[in-house]
Formats: sequence, C-alpha cells, structure tokens
Amino acid sequence: MRKTPALSPAGLPRRALLALPLLALAPPARAARGPVVTILGDSITAGLGLPAAAALPAQLHLALNRLGVANVVRGAGVSGDTTAGGAARVDFSVQPDTAVVVVALGGNDLLQGVDTKTTRANLDKILTRLKARHMGVVLAGLRAPPEIGANYARDFNAIFPALAKAHHVSLYPDLLAGIARNGALNQEDAIHPNAKGAEIIATGLAPLVARELKKRP
Repeated sequence: MRKTPALSPAGLPRRALLALPLLALAPPARAARGPVVTILGDSITAGLGLPAAAALPAQLHLALNRLGVANVVRGAGVSGDTTAGGAARVDFSVQPDTAVVVVALGGNDLLQGVDTKTTRANLDKILTRLKARHMGVVLAGLRAPPEIGANYARDFNAIFPALAKAHHVSLYPDLLAGIARNGALNQEDAIHPNAKGAEIIATGLAPLVARELKKRP
C-alpha cells in the first residue's frame, strides 16, 4: 500500500489515464465469456508483488469457476489508492459492462490515519454511484488493529456494516480474515498477501459474488 498516486486535473490517477487506450480496446466480455465482475481496490487488488495469474482477480475468477459460475473478473486496483482515489475514478475504472463490483478500499486510509468520517463519505459516494448505475455490489470491509487506537479502530470498523446496511449491499466483513498477521500467507512486507493468501481471500469472496451475479438480469 504505497503513497497515493498523483491525480490529473480531471481527478483521475495519471496511470489510469495512460491505461485508457487499453481499456477502450477491451472486447465486450459479458456476451462471450460471462458476466463481468470488477474489483475496485488498491494494491491488494492490483496484486502487488505477485504474477497476474496468482493475484486476487485471477484467483477470484478461478474460485467462481469452482462454484460453477461463468465469469470474467476485471481488476481495477491502483497501488496506494485511498477511498478518495477510488471515488475520483469509479466511473472510469468500473466499465459499463460490469455486473457486480467488489469494493475493496480503505486499507490505505487506515495506514494514513484518514479521518473515519472522510473514509465513510468517500465509500458512500462510491456505493451511491454504483447503485445509480444499477450494478450489484459486494462491500469488502477491513478490521483495524487495536494498536492504532481504540476509538479510531471502533469508528473505522463500524464504517463497513453501516454502509452495507444503508445501501442494501452484501458485506464481506473482513477482506483479510485469516490472512492478517499470518507470516505464511503474506509477503515479506507483512501487509500484502502471497499467492496462497490471495487464494484464501478469493475463496471467501466467491460465494457472495456468485449470489450477487445470480441476482442480475
């Protein structure tokens, strides 16, 4: 989870603008290969330190396949992104053919000590926009470590269930459940999951994502 990337005058990360031609050339995946799932996130979604085949998007695709659910998983992770960055680029990063969005942001807010009211407002903006676009949503929460301060941890942890309830979206309570503080499942930085850790995350997310896909027309 690196430093938040610089934004362009349009409010989009410069790396996102550079990727625009590639996204514009992407074929419409829904018709040919299954409904599209987009993971809007940070370096964990981007698969920092992992080959693409071992990163979370590829692992979620395989986990859904194991459940017998046709799918295309599209990673929309930007290393270092906060909820503010996600809110700024949500329309760009989540393409119109997306059926379900996994919103997996907040880790960098936590690391940077962003005011929890700001984090909540940014996530609220993201969820409001996705619901307005008639997309299914799975909100992935995080659990703040108690060392960060009891009051901050309490307020941060409350963000995700409150927003899931307010927006009537599915909640995956803790993206790093079973992963955090486990050296066997993380890379050397003790923050980013290794391939096995990413597989565990994907296996946990898959049933919720599958349920959301089944709700889509």
